[in-house]
Amino acid sequence: MIYRFGVFEFDDESKELRKNGRAAALEPQPAKALALLLSRPGDIVSREQLRDAVWGKDTHVDFDRGLAYCLSQIRTALGDSGDNPRFIQTIPKQGFKFIAPVSTDTVLGEPIAPSRPASPRIAIAIAGVILAFGAGMAWLVTHPSVDAPAGSAPTIIGVSIFDNETGQPEYDRPVAGLSDLVVEHLTKLDPARISVIGNAAILRQPRNIRNLKAVAQDLKADYVLLGQLQKGEGGLRFITHFIRLKDEAHLKANRLPVADPNLTGLEAAVIEEFERAVREHVLNRPAN
Repeated sequence: MIYRFGVFEFDDESKELRKNGRAAALEPQPAKALALLLSRPGDIVSREQLRDAVWGKDTHVDFDRGLAYCLSQIRTALGDSGDNPRFIQTIPKQGFKFIAPVSTDTVLGEPIAPSRPASPRIAIAIAGVILAFGAGMAWLVTHPSVDAPAGSAPTIIGVSIFDNETGQPEYDRPVAGLSDLVVEHLTKLDPARISVIGNAAILRQPRNIRNLKAVAQDLKADYVLLGQLQKGEGGLRFITHFIRLKDEAHLKANRLPVADPNLTGLEAAVIEEFERAVREHVLNRPAN
């Protein structure tokens, strides 16, 4: 089974983790723990279940320390954080939960089928993005002329984890998953000219401590995308920000009304808004 989430994919047979198609280091025991968590997205997996999956019932180890090490290694490989999780959430006194949207391939090459995602719309959007990305890469192979001019460096765009500011925890998972969808979509626009970063630790910091100067310095990024789901008197709204980091100028900001509390249509609207901003201020920008 191939599990796909964000810019990652995981083969539960070979226990190989890949990021943007490239192998990411993950030791065998953490890989076993990740396989179990991915097989039950959205469910709480108990510490005992993880122990049995990783070591078996007849193996005697320092279980607490071993499990802590496994979770630490997984989070490091995914660029995740226990304090502000994007993928793996600790449920006190119960276990752990994989909270990002997950899709699966039962056989390589077959259409992607959603595997118990939090929102069917997010799973469908992920499948569409992945298929479109594959088509785009095939086109690039037969059109080498799209390469950037020799000596030019790609523009780096950071995508911060989006913030749920409604105070309603049921929106945490879909809002975080939406930032992953934006990353996946933007990576296929023009890989020769833009490089998209979405999993750096500094991009997962909550808004109240987010430091744009640090983002620019650590990632050498040119722009950053921010997003916030908010609740006002008129209902839900999603705020998009496209910021140039060298002077922290808002080049584009928009307020998208959300008529449906189930967030119907929000994924497409947010992706379209950020693509428009990237095209306007990066891809279609006149050459200096």
